[in-house]
This record gives sequence, C-alpha cells and structure tokens, in this order.
Amino acid sequence: MKTILVTGGAGFIGFHVTKVLLERGDKVIIVDNFNDYYDPKIKHARMSQIKKHKNLKIYKSDISDFKSLMKIFKKYKFDKICHLAAQAGVRYSIKDPFRYELWNNLGTLNVFEAAKRNNVKDIVYASSSSVYGGNKKVPFSEDDNVDSPVSFYAATKKCNELYAHAYSHLYGLNCTGLRFFTVYGPWGRPDMALFKFTKNIIEGKPIDVYNRGNMKRDFTYVADIVKGIIAAINKPQKYAIFNLGNNKPIKLGKFIQIIEKTIGKKAKKNLMPMQAGDVMVTYADIKKSKKILKFNPETNIEEGIANFIKWYRLFYKC
Repeated sequence: MKTILVTGGAGFIGFHVTKVLLERGDKVIIVDNFNDYYDPKIKHARMSQIKKHKNLKIYKSDISDFKSLMKIFKKYKFDKICHLAAQAGVRYSIKDPFRYELWNNLGTLNVFEAAKRNNVKDIVYASSSSVYGGNKKVPFSEDDNVDSPVSFYAATKKCNELYAHAYSHLYGLNCTGLRFFTVYGPWGRPDMALFKFTKNIIEGKPIDVYNRGNMKRDFTYVADIVKGIIAAINKPQKYAIFNLGNNKPIKLGKFIQIIEKTIGKKAKKNLMPMQAGDVMVTYADIKKSKKILKFNPETNIEEGIANFIKWYRLFYKC
C-alpha cells in the first residue's frame, strides 16, 4: 500500500484518480479547498461517493497556505504526490488573474517545497494543452516551443513546468508534468462546454457557440486520462512532460451535433465570435506517452458523450 497525496481531489479529474487509487488498495489523502469557482455542491457530491472508504482522508485546506500544507505533510509519510489542484478555466483567467497566481503558481510552489522538505521524491502534476498557445504546427508535440501563452491560465501552467524543472534539477525530485487535452466525462465541471451544452439543450435554452463552431478540440475521455495519470504515478521520471490527449480532434460543430443526437433535441445556437484566450485547434501528439506510459485512449467521442449525458440525467433527475 502506498500513501498518496492528491491535491484537488474533490475536482473532476482528482475524484476519478482517487477512486482508482483506492480501488487498487492505496491510501489517499485529499487536500482541496472546495472553492466556489463552480457550485461546490458537485464537489461534495463527488466526495459522498468515496468519503466512507477506510483508506481515504479528506482535508478542506488550501495549498496556498504553506503552514497548513506542512502540517499535513508532517502527519503523513507520503510515498507519492499527484498534484491536480489549480484554478481552472482559460476565459476566467482574463477576468481574475490573481486567483491563478495564488493557486496555480504559489500553490504549486508550496507543494514542491513541502515535498522537498519532507523527502517526497515522486510528483505527478497537471499541466495543460493551453501551454501550446496559438502554435500553428499540429499535432502539438512536447518538444514544441511553448513560450507564447495566449491566456493567464496557460502562463501559470508553463510556470508550473519551469518550477518542476528547477526542483528536479536542484533537489533531485522526480517531476512528471501531464498536459491534459479537453477532458470530459461523468462528474465533469459545470463551466465546460459539454456540461453547459447538455444543460441548456435539455432545458430548451440557447447555447453560446464560439467562432461559429469552427474550432477543433482534442476531447479526451476522463477514464483514458486517469489511465495516463496512474501510469505516470507508477513510473516516475526525473523530469518529463507528456501529452495526454485523444489524438483525434473534432470540430465544435460536430461535437454539438453528437450531443443533440444523444439527447434527441436540437440546440438553439447563439453564434459568437472567437473569444479572447481561445485557440483554433488543440491536437495532441501522443507518441511519447504511448511509448513510455503505454497510454492508449480507447473511448470514442460518441460513447464518451453518451456516458456523460446518462450521468447528467441521473444526477439532475431530468
């Protein structure tokens, strides 16, 4: 049995990772501040699925508070860290960049520093496909230049990768960064497209379609992402970055058509211009992840959307 710290464990991806870790017999300590970026009720509902597990402990605590974080590190001898806590959202980072500086940059610095002081060598942390900015070459490779972020969120994620490199170089920490590509699935975040589109279509409300639906996204199902995360936890790297994406981008318009077909109802569309911070396409080159992590996404978009909508209807009784 390993003792693993999962920051952001009440979040969408963190919840799914925690479930798998518990199922395989690990002890998991969750640190999450349950903030109000989206309705905390869904975070508590996620935790209600697992909170009675004998090998789970949940702390409502903030990774930007170094003293509180150190108290938790002193209480447990962590074998590994899965650092997923962050202020999410590209567009919201333009509205309130200070949240991103606090939780993404300071919070990540605190996690790395606490790991160093407590001799925890293995860290897997969340980066993002957003670091590729407006790169024109596709698919995006881990070797591409990522020095031109187009949102504050992306800038913080690039900063996290730099912190990881410094801590690996200076203190010998094993730091593996995972660039997630548009993760979706059951228990997903209410601020993301699939959740908002499903909600509004079911309720007969219009949906906002940016760039008239002509953007492409490499939508990646959460269970596939979790397999990649678990593989990274199992196989520490001195310093490495991996893309975790589906490697099959689709147009936003096609994405909406699949949702409409699954729900059995047409969407009312507000066709909108491109939004600040958005990019035209995300597309993951996953050759490196396949080779080293044996990462192999298996869930097609129709199946993934159907699974989400089934969960949504059950959860909201609609």
